[in-house]
Amino acid sequence: MIKLGEINTLEILRETDHGMYLIDNEENQVLLPNRYMPENFKIWDKLDVFVYLDNEERPVATTDIPYIMRNDFALLRCNQVTDYGAFLDWGLVKELFCPFKEQAYNMKPGGWYLVHCYLDEKTDRLVASSKTNRFLDNKELTVKEFDEVDLIVSHPSDIGMNVIVNKIHTGLIYKDSIFKDISVGDRFKGIVKKIRPGNKLDISLGQIGYRNIEPNAERIIKELQDNSGYLNLTDKSSPEAIKDVLQMSKKNFKKAIGTLYKQRQIEIKPDGIYLV
Repeated sequence: MIKLGEINTLEILRETDHGMYLIDNEENQVLLPNRYMPENFKIWDKLDVFVYLDNEERPVATTDIPYIMRNDFALLRCNQVTDYGAFLDWGLVKELFCPFKEQAYNMKPGGWYLVHCYLDEKTDRLVASSKTNRFLDNKELTVKEFDEVDLIVSHPSDIGMNVIVNKIHTGLIYKDSIFKDISVGDRFKGIVKKIRPGNKLDISLGQIGYRNIEPNAERIIKELQDNSGYLNLTDKSSPEAIKDVLQMSKKNFKKAIGTLYKQRQIEIKPDGIYLV
């Protein structure tokens, strides 16, 4: 079955004036237009292609990789707004449509919006929605405390930053746990710090407790190596100075330098720390 909005591995069936037809193992066919045809090919060669609907609502294949695929999230730019909705740049010739009813707030040309791409069952079209929370569910969690998770920054709140966890759940990073600049749409790894009543997920950008000592110690060693073996930081330094240099909390910094000192990898002097 050829799947809209996904990468399909299909075989070359035949060449025509408009391009080549590709076929799956159920004998479904789709056109790959001339502009995407490989220079060298043989009939029955396999190609990885993305399939979506063209301007005439016909399935069409492309070797271009879009910025977002079906059932995924991405930060996309709005190119234009019409009487029907917004059209977003997702890296393909035909823009991705976001109807007004799927806009968390009205989109404007030139604006960037975090959206979810899904297949509308009524129209069989790929569409976008900036109402991302309706595609997430914490009723049955697939994660547990201290699991490493994939994060996408969703939107800010008064107490921190909301994140999408493993493209399934919602989570929150509290302000006092953010030690680097993060923006909507950013992707990175995190740790499930705590699961609160109602399956609410507290997320940390770093690892928890003793799990945090090793990577922070490695970061300090690397920073020392990049600065001729010296850092103008001590356990008396302000949290702001530590955050500015190392993007970590003072508490984690003190744990890490304590570990490194015990391992005799650093010396701690009144004017800073030195690499042994």
